[in-house]
Order: sequence, then structure tokens, then C-alpha cells
Amino acid sequence: MQVLLYSSFWCPDCREAKRFLAKHNIPYRDIDVETTPGAADEIVRHTGKRSVPQFVIDGEWIQPYRPGKGFLYEEMAKRLGIERP
Repeated sequence: MQVLLYSSFWCPDCREAKRFLAKHNIPYRDIDVETTPGAADEIVRHTGKRSVPQFVIDGEWIQPYRPGKGFLYEEMAKRLGIERP
């Protein structure tokens, strides 16, 4: 499984996404939208919006949080094959 995480240093939901992946020993490649040229445009091209964090799991773009609700622990655990979040 290949996991990319589009994130930014100022984003609290991005930090939570990184903690979640680390806690469950999920290897991932972090793409910082502030320092990676074209990364923000890539998000817009695939999702139609400028929002981080974004997971790309085996080529599928997934927003791992909902505004006002935070990180989607159970949904992301299922998608990543984690038995308990």
C-alpha cells in the first residue's frame, strides 16, 4: 500500500493525521504544500478544493477529516486496514 499525505506545517488536522499514521506504523510520504512546488495545484486538480490534509491511498484521494468534526479515525482505520483506531 502506498500512502501520500498532502499537508502543511500550520495545519492542526495535518498534525493529527501524521500522529495517526505514526501510531499505527503506516509508512507514508509527506508532501508539504508550502514547500513543494505545484502540490497545492495538484490537490485542487484532484479534489476541486484547497484543503489539507489529503491522503492519497494507492492513487485514491481521500480527505481524512470533516470541517467541524476533525479527523475521521474509524473511517481512516477501515480504509488503511487497521482493526482498531
